[in-house]
Amino acid sequence: MSVHRVTAAAGFVCAVLLVVNSARRAGLLPETAFTHAIAPFGALTGLLAITGIYLVIRDTAGSLGLIGYVLNSAGLAGAFAIEYILHFVFPYLGGGTVSELLAGGTGRAFLVTSAVLLAGVLTFGVAAIRSGAMPVVGVVLYAVGMVPGSLRSVVPVPVYLAGLVVAAIGVAWMAARLWGVEEEFIARRSRTTGARPTA
Repeated sequence: MSVHRVTAAAGFVCAVLLVVNSARRAGLLPETAFTHAIAPFGALTGLLAITGIYLVIRDTAGSLGLIGYVLNSAGLAGAFAIEYILHFVFPYLGGGTVSELLAGGTGRAFLVTSAVLLAGVLTFGVAAIRSGAMPVVGVVLYAVGMVPGSLRSVVPVPVYLAGLVVAAIGVAWMAARLWGVEEEFIARRSRTTGARPTA
């Protein structure tokens, strides 16, 4: 399986997890050990998908694409850490301890992570559109959705959750393009070698 298809699959999984997480937070899905266990992996699979997207756009995205990729990746890695803490650390601490942590260095670290993710999403989005290698609507949906998705502690919960769903649609759209890149590569190779294309 090629890197394009692996990262495309990660993008589809990311989209599903974002929708599941939003539905859970909205009360449409039950709060279970399983839904909590999978919650952090939305950011992790998103990181893999963004990596695949960058590999497609890097030749035409230039320095802006690299900067956007680094910031976006760092933000998603931080978001994974935050989700892990929220689901597997904070529930075992007292409410007073959590409040103290959020009022101190932990809260500031969360805020910096949100700022890095927001800057990365917007920069990467502009670079992806300029590259012409990704569907514009998919990129826009991802960027627009991740604005409130990056600012979970600032925006109202319904806006945050709606943003995640919009971002999920954008990620799935770009993942479909990633999958198509591999199909195009196979077709070109078969025309060059005269071999029968294989999936």
